[in-house]
Amino acid sequence: MIPDIWRIGEIAVIGLGKSGTAVSTLLAREGARVYASDAGSGAAVDMSAALLRPAGVEVDVGRHDLDRIAKATLVVASPGVPPTAPPLERARAAGLPIIGEIEVALHAIPGLRYVGITGTNGKSTVTALTGHLLRGLGLDAVAAGNIGMPLSEVALRDRRPDWVALEVSSFQLHDTPSINPVVGVVTNLSADHLDRYASVDEYYADKAMLFRNAHDRSKWVLNRDEEAVMRLAERRPSTPPRGARRVTAQPGGSAGLATKGGAWSPLRGDTYEVSLDRRDAAAWYDRDHAQFVVLGKPVASRADLPLIGDHNVANALFALLSVMIADPTHETPDARARLADSLRGFQGLPHRLELAGEYESVRWINDSKATNVGSTLVALRGMQQPTILLLGGRHKGEPYTRLTDELRRTVRAVIAYGEAAPTIVADIGTVVPTEQMGRSFEEVVERARTIARPGDAVLLSPACSSYDMFKNYEERGTLFKRLAATVEDEKS
Repeated sequence: MIPDIWRIGEIAVIGLGKSGTAVSTLLAREGARVYASDAGSGAAVDMSAALLRPAGVEVDVGRHDLDRIAKATLVVASPGVPPTAPPLERARAAGLPIIGEIEVALHAIPGLRYVGITGTNGKSTVTALTGHLLRGLGLDAVAAGNIGMPLSEVALRDRRPDWVALEVSSFQLHDTPSINPVVGVVTNLSADHLDRYASVDEYYADKAMLFRNAHDRSKWVLNRDEEAVMRLAERRPSTPPRGARRVTAQPGGSAGLATKGGAWSPLRGDTYEVSLDRRDAAAWYDRDHAQFVVLGKPVASRADLPLIGDHNVANALFALLSVMIADPTHETPDARARLADSLRGFQGLPHRLELAGEYESVRWINDSKATNVGSTLVALRGMQQPTILLLGGRHKGEPYTRLTDELRRTVRAVIAYGEAAPTIVADIGTVVPTEQMGRSFEEVVERARTIARPGDAVLLSPACSSYDMFKNYEERGTLFKRLAATVEDEKS
């Protein structure tokens, strides 16, 4: 049940995407008065409004009533709404508490057992695989959060699941003061979302909020191979979260969670490490025998994982370890055998290094979920044939020069498109042949088809968000797959 105080006055929900629609429905069902608004318009927003109005939610589409929002008792912000958006600025000016959809859902389902998963890259795969492995143990498990299903949808179910694999982004962590997973996971860290954060340090500070309620029974799974991850735990404030204040970064400075005394404390709970090479880690990869070793014993072989790349070896280790330490019954010999069986049946995520098809001896690979440079770098490291790389969208503040070595190794040409195209050309135009195009995605794909040769791969791995041309990366990837298959349709 939600706190009784939330039923006093009106709650303003900003944004009518999946999470905004779900949390508005949940709050209304819990007896709260809800005003939901979205500055956008279109079929999806109109559909959300049509679903909410019969539930008693008052909805504005194409506008926000800022005066009404300023009189709310609580504001719930969707993760896609930037902090500089007028309704959130007005809410802060009025001194209103601002939380996220996940915070509401956690109050609605107290005592929920969940594995909280964050990181810059790999977190969606780890989340999906964690849920898959839990179901392989015969449990009712759901993958929710940033992966696509709002946690509020889980809260609306008649029956609480046994476990939730919960993906949490930096934005969601910042707005979820009650975050307290049974197992918390950090996959890796690199610069991202610099269009929303003043510095990398500020971005990392929000990631560190995963630890904000750490206690002696907490369990943490960290990437031993990344110093940034191992140091992240040191950022936990030494005073309770309510004593913390958000620091706004100044030009040339940094920001994060600061305490009244400015001190940091060691991470409470048990820490487990994942490594591709270190044999003293709780989960590691035995390359000599091609085995996943978890808690001192082999669990499965590399052949059991149907995903390519060392990054997916790491993802499997994160998921296996997280599931096994979540409950003692998950580590028995029978459970280990079930986990190995489940691993064999995992097929990966759509839009993440997904083979869209092979047409006229050219492989078309959909990696639309690569919305930052680090993720595209992972994709390029897995390419073993000459590649036409489609790079572009909305720039997120990262330099594309990080791709230089892999571009030289495998990329024959880059097609830069969308808002980020001029920046991409400036960063890598002298490294490999780079062609700048506009915002017609159809023309981008057709150009790739024109210059691709038999034996090439056309890789959509944008290193940018999709929001200049699409509503999300799924829409971008779906169109890419449809356009890639056009030549086959024309022949048949």
